[in-house]
Amino acid sequence: MSKGYIFDYGGTLDTGGHHWGKVLWHAYQRQQVPVTEEQFREAYVHAERTLGKNPIIKPDFTFRRTLEEKVRIEMDFLGVNQVQQVVDDLYERTRQMTAHSREVLMQLKAHYPMVLVSNFYGNIAVVLQEFGFDGIFQSIIESAVVGIRKPDPRIFTLGVEALGLQPGDVTVVGDSIDKDILPARQAGCHTVWFKGEGWTDDPVDERQADRVITDLTQLI
Repeated sequence: MSKGYIFDYGGTLDTGGHHWGKVLWHAYQRQQVPVTEEQFREAYVHAERTLGKNPIIKPDFTFRRTLEEKVRIEMDFLGVNQVQQVVDDLYERTRQMTAHSREVLMQLKAHYPMVLVSNFYGNIAVVLQEFGFDGIFQSIIESAVVGIRKPDPRIFTLGVEALGLQPGDVTVVGDSIDKDILPARQAGCHTVWFKGEGWTDDPVDERQADRVITDLTQLI
């Protein structure tokens, strides 16, 4: 039995387990941005690398501002300009998904201590407050702050220490086998894979996780 939870954020609490690359691509499709999926994927990777190498996202940036920067970099790369249409589309969907996640987490919070462990840009606290998650987690371990990024298992060890529990008493919930499940297992934790649409169609061995869910309500 788990005595505490560690949650991933991006791709877990804000998209329902779906990879952000796919979530963005579907918004491009809905808004009829005139690019192919292959072109989009190149732009997505370019934007992620650009944001990873340069301090573009500031600590006070909201999610909406962060999303605007990300989509703008992608579209500059692609030579198109439908930033606001895509951002408006995605923001509303994210607002709905985070509201659902918050409802589940509030129920879990009544029984378990919880910590957030996330690869993020240094503004995760602002984003959590934006979507009503502030006060739910007893600690936030953010890669840009602690200087350790997934899939380094040490970032999950920091989460376990923040809970004040033994690794075997902690369950990690995340959407990525490579960045969440495998390193969390290396850290000695139990794991729950939040299965959604992945970045690739490559088959995944679900047995790598202790449990597989397709909606956070399955944790209750």
